[in-house]
Amino acid sequence: MRKIEVHNYDPSWPKRFETEKELLIRTLGEVVTAIHHIGSTAVPGLAAKPVIDMLVGVDDLSTLDLLNPDMEAIGYEPRGEFGIPSRRYFQKGGDARSHQIHAFLAGDDNITRHVAFRDYS
Repeated sequence: MRKIEVHNYDPSWPKRFETEKELLIRTLGEVVTAIHHIGSTAVPGLAAKPVIDMLVGVDDLSTLDLLNPDMEAIGYEPRGEFGIPSRRYFQKGGDARSHQIHAFLAGDDNITRHVAFRDYS
């Protein structure tokens, strides 16, 4: 069973995002149009669950789906839409989750919404 804890802001969170972003760019290649750090860990000074939320814009969901084995090879579990139509969700770390990815087509309103939430402060 997964235990959820809220931690004080950790200044290493942005670096953990950048490191994972580079890994995703190498893994997913040209299907990626943008990668954003979103969620509570992206807000400086905010206490949060220590899970790095990432928003990935892609130019084609079918191509992204073909890369599921590559995502598994770097530790991600593909979960499909996972309750949100037109999203692809991936999680890393099992019950000790370290990262989660929400992928949408470039231009999807969900990208705008998530980035706006992050930037509202």
